[in-house]
Amino acid sequence: MDNQKRILMALAALLLIGVYFVPIWSISMKAPQYPEGLGMNITVDNIVGKEKNDLNNINGLNHYIGMKEIQPDSIPELKIMPVIFGFLIISGLIIAFMGRRKWILYWLGLFVLLAVAGLVDFYIWGYDYGHNLSPDAPIKVPGMSYQPPLIGSKQLLNIDATSLPHIGFYLSLLSMSVAGLVWWKSKEDE
Repeated sequence: MDNQKRILMALAALLLIGVYFVPIWSISMKAPQYPEGLGMNITVDNIVGKEKNDLNNINGLNHYIGMKEIQPDSIPELKIMPVIFGFLIISGLIIAFMGRRKWILYWLGLFVLLAVAGLVDFYIWGYDYGHNLSPDAPIKVPGMSYQPPLIGSKQLLNIDATSLPHIGFYLSLLSMSVAGLVWWKSKEDE
């Protein structure tokens, strides 16, 4: 790999630093009782309300239908994700330094597997929150579950929930794309 491709591979790895500063995913809700909407952003190590009291208000709504309270400290993935991204950054920089084309493919493969595992885990998390409801909930609708959508919008009683990737997700895609381009262009060097 020539120096230009090594620099691009290092850039692909360094782009991932951005996920520590911006949300990766966002969930928004609109309801008659909250016409301005509520929302939460999922970062690499936390879940925070889009506005100051949004997470508290979401937990209040969830209480009425029997959903568990969203407590970021109790979600182990939020402790693991910073380590995973740190590993991807450091290993990507090592690959850039070594200049080995085949290692880029291993890095991309691992990155894709981790991304798919993350999406599956997020789906399971949403399923658990939306289906394992407290039998003591003040509002019970027989046969109703409240699983938020993985991607897109869904009507949950009188709440319109939308779940979409955020800036950190797109930084990850950009990182993968740059690394993929470096891998593709590096075949000319062999």
